[in-house]
Amino acid sequence: MYVERTSRLGGAVVWTDSPSRPGAGRVLPDGCMDLLWNEGRLMVAGPDTRAYVTEGVSGSWAGLRFFPGQAPGFLGVPAHELRDRRVDLAELWSPAVVRRLTARVNAADDPASGLEEVVLERAAEVGRTDPVLRQVVEALEAGRAVAVTADELGLGARQLHRKSLAAFGYGPKTLARVLRLQRALALARDGVPFAETAARTGYSDQAHLARDVRDLAGLSLGELLGGR
Repeated sequence: MYVERTSRLGGAVVWTDSPSRPGAGRVLPDGCMDLLWNEGRLMVAGPDTRAYVTEGVSGSWAGLRFFPGQAPGFLGVPAHELRDRRVDLAELWSPAVVRRLTARVNAADDPASGLEEVVLERAAEVGRTDPVLRQVVEALEAGRAVAVTADELGLGARQLHRKSLAAFGYGPKTLARVLRLQRALALARDGVPFAETAARTGYSDQAHLARDVRDLAGLSLGELLGGR
């Protein structure tokens, strides 16, 4: 069963997942990166450009999902280096440090709380995320065009692209597409008809929505909503 809660780290989410049945899971692109715990192992999930299928991965999971753009400062690694990847934390940090942190998480009352404590301590050391990154996310989530977003923030197109690669793992157009997918899924899950969902989230028509969902999620919108 999947359960999540708001983290004490602003904008982040703490979650746990104990699959109740075998089979593939599907993690959809959302612009985020996660610090993961799985059966005593610490890993990082990079930003996805397509659905990540978890077939063959078992056991209990816990994670802290960073707000888009937060994780690279915490990890000290540009997001584009982790795009579409799942890596052991020891590949990014000193193995000795990772062993110590893993022991802390394993000794916590629950792994999710242990992860959160580790992240909060590290976040206090590295300081705040560039506030411009949150403004980029907020503008694109609101449906603003990339060019308009760059102009409003006083950034050139190339500057915005460089910032986006380092912070989100891909350019602003891909980020906008991923965020639009998440907006559409939220409406459709609330029962909004597909055609209205497409119109309200900036797709040219329902067929455009269907193509984008299939491309990013690997399933049709109906299959996603049906839990398949």
